[in-house]
Amino acid sequence: MKTTVEKRQINVGDLNICYLTAGNGNDDDPPLVLLHGDGESALDWSWVLPILGATHRVYAPDFPGAGDSSKPDVVYSPEFYTQFAGDFLNALGLRRAVLVGNSLGGQVALRFALSYPEAVAALVLVSSSGLGQLVNPFLSQLTLLWYGEAAIAWSKTPLGAKQRAWSRAVLLFAHLNRVPAVWLAEQERMAKMPGFLEATLSSLRTQLNVLGQYKILLDSLPQLQMPTLVIWGTRDRVLPKEQAENAVKRLQKGQLALIPGSGHLPQVEHPELFATALAEFLSKVAY
Repeated sequence: MKTTVEKRQINVGDLNICYLTAGNGNDDDPPLVLLHGDGESALDWSWVLPILGATHRVYAPDFPGAGDSSKPDVVYSPEFYTQFAGDFLNALGLRRAVLVGNSLGGQVALRFALSYPEAVAALVLVSSSGLGQLVNPFLSQLTLLWYGEAAIAWSKTPLGAKQRAWSRAVLLFAHLNRVPAVWLAEQERMAKMPGFLEATLSSLRTQLNVLGQYKILLDSLPQLQMPTLVIWGTRDRVLPKEQAENAVKRLQKGQLALIPGSGHLPQVEHPELFATALAEFLSKVAY
């Protein structure tokens, strides 16, 4: 059974935030809050939102600086996004939720869970950043002085926006025939938005340098008390699946779900497998 997905807006502090929502859920079950990655938007969750909404109330915001949300002139650090996550929950009146984060969104969900464990019923880390140093050089080289700025200038042009979208598709998907046309269109659309690419570069530079990730939270994982699922594509070209395996070993209540033949966005590339893995995990969580 699938449900309708709605697009809404809400004021979070002085920011106008767009978000997708679906489902009603059981009053006894906490809602799911889905957090996307760098250079992405809430659209990434569109393929699983109708499925998840059949059993849960689900919310997926465009982060500040992304999608159709406000794009303030700030430093887009993991700490900034973590504060936003808390403010977003408060704005919706959610005292407790299941946090599901992909890539940067995973790191944000993890940081929030470490700081406010009472507000996180369960945690799902999907190809999460912050779990190891290694990262694809395609991203880390953007942190070089002037290189990132030159990439932004080119990507704002019509041809550059198309090239950026396809370059990201090659990086993020294991199979190009599974790249949705609407995902490519969203990448092109956002590249031309004032402030979007600047926010993405700011975010990358607060997490990466030319050697890789430098904000690593692996040693903090044993602190987590809530059930935690780590989902990873076996063919992730951004972050190696060994980071998922190392993370699960440190979790007190951790489970690992590897999505075969998937890249960095399993919720887009293999939504049915992703939704099934998440549903199986949630069915065993005692809230």
